[in-house]
Amino acid sequence: MKPLMNNIRNQTQRADVLFVWTDCDREGEAIGGDLADYCRTIKPGISVWRARFSAMQPADIHRAAQQHDILDMKQISAVRARSELDLRIGAAFTRFQTLQLRSYFQNSNDKKVLSYGSCQFPTLGFVVDRYLQHENFVQEEFWKIHMVYTEERENGEAPLSTTFKWRKEHVFERWACFLFYEMCYEAKIARVTKVNAKETQKWKPLPLTTVELQKTACRALHMSGAEIMTVAEGLYTQGFISYPRTETDQFEPGFNFTALIEKQIDDPEWGQYARILKDGEFQRPRNGKNNDKAHPPIHPTAYTNSLTGNAKKVYEFITRRFLACCWKNAIGHETSIEVQMGPEFFDAKGLVILERNYLEVYPYDKWKGNVIPEFQEGDEFVPATLEMVSGHTTPPNLLTESDLIGMMEKNEIGTDATIAEHIQKILDREYVFKQGPYFKPLTLGIALILGYDQIGFEFSLSKPFMRRKVRKTNLTIFICAACFDLHHLFLMLH
Repeated sequence: MKPLMNNIRNQTQRADVLFVWTDCDREGEAIGGDLADYCRTIKPGISVWRARFSAMQPADIHRAAQQHDILDMKQISAVRARSELDLRIGAAFTRFQTLQLRSYFQNSNDKKVLSYGSCQFPTLGFVVDRYLQHENFVQEEFWKIHMVYTEERENGEAPLSTTFKWRKEHVFERWACFLFYEMCYEAKIARVTKVNAKETQKWKPLPLTTVELQKTACRALHMSGAEIMTVAEGLYTQGFISYPRTETDQFEPGFNFTALIEKQIDDPEWGQYARILKDGEFQRPRNGKNNDKAHPPIHPTAYTNSLTGNAKKVYEFITRRFLACCWKNAIGHETSIEVQMGPEFFDAKGLVILERNYLEVYPYDKWKGNVIPEFQEGDEFVPATLEMVSGHTTPPNLLTESDLIGMMEKNEIGTDATIAEHIQKILDREYVFKQGPYFKPLTLGIALILGYDQIGFEFSLSKPFMRRKVRKTNLTIFICAACFDLHHLFLMLH
């Protein structure tokens, strides 16, 4: 990067002010701090101004220029401390693991690297923990009461069947379930004790963040998070979408939605919905809880119909998400029925979708109607089916990429810009592999996680707790890799 460094030096020699316009988040603040430090080595008396903005709109840019601020040294120190910790811990543990464990592999060579990272290992820990829960799951048999009411219909229409859910759901004692069933059977008649009808809504999605893009698009588009971000970066550099790395899920008050919606009107697939919004159905997007003050939510900035393959899929997803945010919530009519039979209660719900609204343009959300008979409180009926049935508990599913991204977000592992990289890293290191949509750990991954767990620290290095604490507070932590006894880990690998 010497040409860049030389350019900054030459500009500094001729300037009186350094105006920092980097992202308005912690990482952007730290970059601004590094720039300021370098420029002051060249011209110690240079003034440093900081721009605070959250959208690449003219009004925001002019306001940031006119009301400039100073750099936040607390944020800069926090990023530098965390970077220092990550570098020292990662370098020490990676070297230690690699040198100590390389000999345990057949056909080992000097290129085998067993890396450690303070975000990489909690990510691996999520995969291993879920895999062990799945593998160690002990199946149990349970019993429940199954009740169905069938209403005959006129004009030759098929009978309408309604399944009622037992309030107790299920029990693990067969004879206890039999006693409940016997009391219901002896009652013979089911009586409607409560009917509750109300309007309900399915909320339109929030404006799109980087994590939500990866989490939702992984499931909807069947692409990996790394692939999605690579494609999104390409769309951004071509000018088709806004910057795809953002934590913000709320648009600024003066955001120009109309101009962006109008650009999509001519598309043969979703243009009709853009026209509906322009003609009066527009409703301002919901505000989420996050605003990183660096970039707006991800949205289309220009229209194109020249894309193919994954680029087209990602662009379509981002565009449809933006249009869905600008529409109204879906509206339905929900009816809840409570039925008593003997001493036991059963429930059923019906849903009629009245207005699909945003669901028209956003097929990635599902909302299905469920028609049930028009019950009135006090109605009585004889069930068409009343039986005691058995079932078995099932193990938790292995993690999909969407699940893993959600767990990383919840536990503050990685940032919107690095989550995909951490997942790709544990794949590249052959700690885990993907079997269809699911992550499964390899023996090495399991051994590393269980080895660190068995050392017995207050916070295991394979869990997210220490990393979360480092993110939230400025901690001074001194870690010496030589003090760690990895005896358990060596035994497991052996």
